[in-house]
Amino acid sequence: MAFLTACGDNAPTRDLEGYPAEEIYARAEYEITQKDYGDAAQYFGEVERLYPYSDWAKRALIMQAFSYHRDKDYESARVSAQRFLDFYPADEDAAYAQYLLALSYYDQIDDVGRDQGLTFQALQALRAVIERYPDTQYARSAILKFDLAFDHLAGKEMEIGRYYLKRKHYAAASNRFRVVVEQFQTTQHTPEALHRLVESYLALGLVEEAQTAGAILGHNYQSTEWYQDSYKLLTGQGLEPKAFENNWLGAIYRQMIRGEWL
Repeated sequence: MAFLTACGDNAPTRDLEGYPAEEIYARAEYEITQKDYGDAAQYFGEVERLYPYSDWAKRALIMQAFSYHRDKDYESARVSAQRFLDFYPADEDAAYAQYLLALSYYDQIDDVGRDQGLTFQALQALRAVIERYPDTQYARSAILKFDLAFDHLAGKEMEIGRYYLKRKHYAAASNRFRVVVEQFQTTQHTPEALHRLVESYLALGLVEEAQTAGAILGHNYQSTEWYQDSYKLLTGQGLEPKAFENNWLGAIYRQMIRGEWL
């Protein structure tokens, strides 16, 4: 491969005009095999710069997005992926470009304590994959990641709610747990959120709300430790899990237990 010999180990420069697109592209692929993803992205960029609107340029642009993503340069990955979508919206690789764009957000939200703005952006981008390219392998993967990202948001609400609860700020805590129950019912955090509502409402003297939260927990998650703990709390005060429909949890009860979506 003459191009590899000519360039040696140097990073891409602006003096590549004499080389064919195929050779520059091949050098970029070689950098990927060496896990030098940053250099690979630059070589792919040179293909697009020197041979714009060519088939090589199109291929190089999507590979540049891939390379940036592997290099964990997520902002550059998003830029390249979005440019591909802008220039080639009907191309067969458009689904992959949208998926890479979504991953550039998703791969930064592993830690639930991070900025949740990234999680919202990941959800929006993943939804775009699912809705625009429903029959692709990327949509199937996006669905799984969407659920995990959704769970991250619920987890953040739980984290803040526990913080308030530990410090006996019961009203603030109950507001966070309420968000989980109302907006994140499909996540794994709902049983604990209901139990924490029982704790918070009992501390606030809101007995009917506490009983209703316990009733929902008993109907949907009776086998969990959270229900057992709530049951002990309620019966310890001479109460029982019982649904009262004159509070916000009454609407949740009608939805979750009776299936009345009003």
